[in-house]
Amino acid sequence: MWWMMNETGGNYCSKKSDDLCTNVCGQESSQVTGMSRIRCILRGLDVKAYIFLFAIIPMCTLGVYIHGQKISYFLRPLWEKPPKPFHVIPHYYHENVSMENLCKLHGWGVREFPRRVYDAVLFSNEIEILTLRWRELYPYITEFVLLESNSTFSGLPKPLVFNSNRAQFKFVEPRLTYGTIGGRFKKGENPFIEEAYQRVALDQLLKIAGITDDDLLIMSDVDEIPSAHTINLLRWCDQVPSIIHLQLKNYLYSFEYLLDEKSWRASVHRYKSGKTRYAHYRQSDNILADSGWHCSFCFRRISDFIFKMKAYSHNDRVRFSHYLSPERIQKVICKGADLFDMLPEEYTFREMIGKMGLIPHSYSAVHLPAFILENANEYKFLLPGNCMREG
Repeated sequence: MWWMMNETGGNYCSKKSDDLCTNVCGQESSQVTGMSRIRCILRGLDVKAYIFLFAIIPMCTLGVYIHGQKISYFLRPLWEKPPKPFHVIPHYYHENVSMENLCKLHGWGVREFPRRVYDAVLFSNEIEILTLRWRELYPYITEFVLLESNSTFSGLPKPLVFNSNRAQFKFVEPRLTYGTIGGRFKKGENPFIEEAYQRVALDQLLKIAGITDDDLLIMSDVDEIPSAHTINLLRWCDQVPSIIHLQLKNYLYSFEYLLDEKSWRASVHRYKSGKTRYAHYRQSDNILADSGWHCSFCFRRISDFIFKMKAYSHNDRVRFSHYLSPERIQKVICKGADLFDMLPEEYTFREMIGKMGLIPHSYSAVHLPAFILENANEYKFLLPGNCMREG
């Protein structure tokens, strides 16, 4: 027997215990401190148990705290299925081919006159990218529609940046519908709720701008820029799908870092009163290949990087304060690393592992928005070989 009951009480004690444990387990145990009890327990543990308790467990806890998000993203293929593949529509274009032939190549007819086109965006602080977007699309847009709030999606107060810089956009003023909306500033609220609130307001601003049935409406973020010839094609061709997503080349920080060609959220709609709602999610299975550029975090100044990291809907990715260090951000940009130290957002281990590490440098500035090359000195921070940022 490893233990024995005391005849006069309910206490018991191991025969093989030392004096300390005898005292703790015996009649005098009520007088022993809690620390003595812990010492008694620990003296019964071997070296392996000590290593597990005081080294392995704390290290695992710290590892999960620091890299928990990476672990979650790496295991994504196990808990989330990939979305249904798009039906990719081949994109045909050459400047010397007539519009009639281009429409026929896509299986569409050609119209007698082009549709009207509305370009609507929510604006935060992307002055340079907005300039590129509007310069690229200017020849084919009927009305530019821009909504600005004094609140970020994450509920932080922000200045009306566009309103302060409106003089730079005199070239679109005759065709501009500009609106503002007050933020709700609800602390702790999911940022996507504020984003959805602003998109509903943009629906109302489009009506003020005069959009009507069968007009084309571009739904995309400011940094998701359709190419001019893509919009010209869609406005001239008949039998175009009522909703068509645009496949854009996905760039990060500048046109030096090409991530992939999988950006799909930008879309073009044939407007229908009472049915068309401004949104930024998948609304169709059709996608037109090679339709423009998505240049994410393509800012001139480090301060703009910091502002967006704290302001946009995914601000929860800023898990540690040192992520906002200007020195760190500058190093990340020039290396082609991830600002949030995240793994690639992919649905298969093969694709994820294939995209791990630094983004390869691209030295091609071919087929970029023309305005960049026409104003290369002003926009050199977006061109290959110019990773340094102001501030």
